[in-house]
Amino acid sequence: MNRTAQARWTGALKSGQGTVTSQSAVLDQSPYSFPTRFEDKAGTNPEELIGAAHASCYAMALSMILGQSDLTPDHIDVKATVTLEQTDGGFAITRIHLDVDAVVPGASNEVFQDAAQTAKIGCPISKALKPAITLDAVLSQ
Repeated sequence: MNRTAQARWTGALKSGQGTVTSQSAVLDQSPYSFPTRFEDKAGTNPEELIGAAHASCYAMALSMILGQSDLTPDHIDVKATVTLEQTDGGFAITRIHLDVDAVVPGASNEVFQDAAQTAKIGCPISKALKPAITLDAVLSQ
């Protein structure tokens, strides 16, 4: 299975602009720029897209792992915080933190925490990323 996305950048780094389009067209020439990446202006940026990919992948992985214990979540909410920092080698994503809040009828906290950690390690996006990935998982009732 292959999935594609395309980006186009025009102009200099600070004054230029780009668009990103996904194969499914969920992103369809979505704008991004220096201000959307480094100045909190409206529009997307690569780190936000990585966060969205990681949060959605993790939620699916956790649902799968819970299902292996015959548990079906009512919902799993995941927030991925992607940290971009300037390092000696230039800018780098240095960590990703996942905040997870889930309602899983019948799950003990021990089973949930084990599943949450297993999903963190096993999610395909987690495997693709190199920064430290931390996790806070809450089983809500």
